[in-house]
Amino acid sequence: MNRLFLFFLSLFFSGMFWSCDGIFHNLYYDPKPATENTYGFIKINETDKSGIIYVDASTYDRWVYIDFKNRKIDTTNILMDEKEPEQWSFALHRYDVKTCNGSACETNFSSLEDLHAAGDIDFSHFVYDVEDSVAVDMSGMMDGIILYAHSTRNSVLSKWMHVDTSVMPPIYTLSNKVYILQMPDGSRAALLFLNYMNAASVKGFVTIHYLYPY
Repeated sequence: MNRLFLFFLSLFFSGMFWSCDGIFHNLYYDPKPATENTYGFIKINETDKSGIIYVDASTYDRWVYIDFKNRKIDTTNILMDEKEPEQWSFALHRYDVKTCNGSACETNFSSLEDLHAAGDIDFSHFVYDVEDSVAVDMSGMMDGIILYAHSTRNSVLSKWMHVDTSVMPPIYTLSNKVYILQMPDGSRAALLFLNYMNAASVKGFVTIHYLYPY
């Protein structure tokens, strides 16, 4: 009787330790990052023309293109030199931002509600994109080797995030400023970058509150 009891008892504890659903599961298996199921224009308010955009810009080898007119998100692989979409408003590469022949300015507002309440504002200083380069391969960073690719970049819109690499790990700081994007057809969008991580604290997942048209 005692031997039979000990046999079943050993089977019970073995199942607890080795089963994927055992009580010690989280001690021996790395939990998978919590990822959101929806990307793109996840919230749209037709009444005040506002909304939320959620973008996966976590990889260095891609541009993510946001199209306000069609409410679409598209991506291209930089390393494969893929052609950018025909229609887009602005694009993200990690924390770099470029426009589709547009320009941008930074405001002193920290919310779209404050911007809207201020009424007509004279935004006279818009900055256009310039020729630049972006990092596309960070795998050799510890050896001082970073690969870059040619691109255009808007220095004003890219101010939404400041990355201080003088210390390790780097310090990430949101500007908490509203930016105005002006497109070639004269239409404008107001952008407020709210977050740069997902629920699992993985960087490069960007949440943007917007007004369009503004």
